[in-house]
Amino acid sequence: MGAGILLIEDDAAGRALAVFNLTKAGYDVTAVADGQLGLDTLTTQNFDLVITDVKMPGLSGIDVLNAIGKSHPNLPVIIITAYANVAMAVDAMKLGAEDFIGKPFTRDHLLLVVSKALKHRALKNELNQLRARAGGIERPILSKSGQMRQVIEMTDRFAVSDASVLVTGRSGTGKELIARRIHARSSRRDHPFVPVNLAALPENLIESELFGHEKGAFTGAVNTRIGRFRQADRGTIFLDEIAELPFQLQGKLLRVLQEKTVDSVGSDAPVMVDVRVVAATNRDLEKEVAAGRFREDLYYRINVVQIEIPPLVDRPDDIEPLVRQFVGIFSEGRTLDIPDVVMSGIRAHSWPGNVRELENVCQRLVLLAPGDALRASDLPFGKTAPSEKKWHVDDIPLPAEGISLMDVEKEIIEKALRLQGGNVSKTATWLQIPRHVLAYRMEKFGIEK
Repeated sequence: MGAGILLIEDDAAGRALAVFNLTKAGYDVTAVADGQLGLDTLTTQNFDLVITDVKMPGLSGIDVLNAIGKSHPNLPVIIITAYANVAMAVDAMKLGAEDFIGKPFTRDHLLLVVSKALKHRALKNELNQLRARAGGIERPILSKSGQMRQVIEMTDRFAVSDASVLVTGRSGTGKELIARRIHARSSRRDHPFVPVNLAALPENLIESELFGHEKGAFTGAVNTRIGRFRQADRGTIFLDEIAELPFQLQGKLLRVLQEKTVDSVGSDAPVMVDVRVVAATNRDLEKEVAAGRFREDLYYRINVVQIEIPPLVDRPDDIEPLVRQFVGIFSEGRTLDIPDVVMSGIRAHSWPGNVRELENVCQRLVLLAPGDALRASDLPFGKTAPSEKKWHVDDIPLPAEGISLMDVEKEIIEKALRLQGGNVSKTATWLQIPRHVLAYRMEKFGIEK
């Protein structure tokens, strides 16, 4: 079907005729008989256009227009009115209506006004996308596979609402890209997008980082800090790795979401904030709730809408276009050929690190390419070299009196850093963990670079 249209018309005959003409023209039409029912329908379905009569029992078309302007500011509304009430239609246009149709109207006139409104909406959406990309907020998402096209379709559908969104998926699948797309396509796009990686923050600083603190609130608080939530006021905050939020702070986050106020550390005066929350995790939060590590009420508050990103191994059709995109980015003007043997080797890999790992591999291939073509010999996987031999716990002597796991972890990180010359990114790759996780561990153990 074509674009989705919500028709609100109390006259049964006029409603039936409009539905017939619009459906015959290829539109997907939902028709209701009064304004309140129309607004209720908008809470459960998504539409590209609303057509509403002005004079109706209960809520008028103007009431409907005002309500839609607050809840769905990007949704165009066409007003139907009698020719004798053209002045009312003009007033409706001043209030934000896309256009108006005077009764009685012909089929051709109806379809012309609808087509013009939908084209105008498409142009505005395209302009908003270009602005978002130019401003560095949104980044393009390749979606050749059917799985990712569905993810993007869901993302765009939910973006226009103000509901909290939970983005799930394995590390490296592109959860922040989805969060940025949601923000760029929402009514908040002209306001801040504030990303926060909770896994990269020391536990004792998370509260201050999120909610702010007053000068002198604690040792080291030499200045007032407003915190990320207040930075994101009227915009979107992206809470990455939400499962890493300490249990004792989960209640405070819940209060922010429920009361829309922030209590900064050391202050007795809560501050109002208007923030949309997009959270992300690679963990199963239902299991975290069952284990008592994550508050159930907070889980339901952030999980109004859930978007799950499939791992790269489940969408092989996306691999080749992603490779060509990354090679083009990293080649910086060089024209590099990608031989079939290289692409075959890439396709054969299981990609446990997902798109992030693929991006790193492409950068490596470009940097090591001596001529005008990538080399299969530069792929970092394939035959296992002697130095890549897998080790087992059985190979490690364990003392009878026990051992401190934290001390072992710290020692391994320190040795790995020395092995990689202090390079954190290389050390994270060698330890087979994301860089932000290593940075968090280094902060935790007090390890200097």
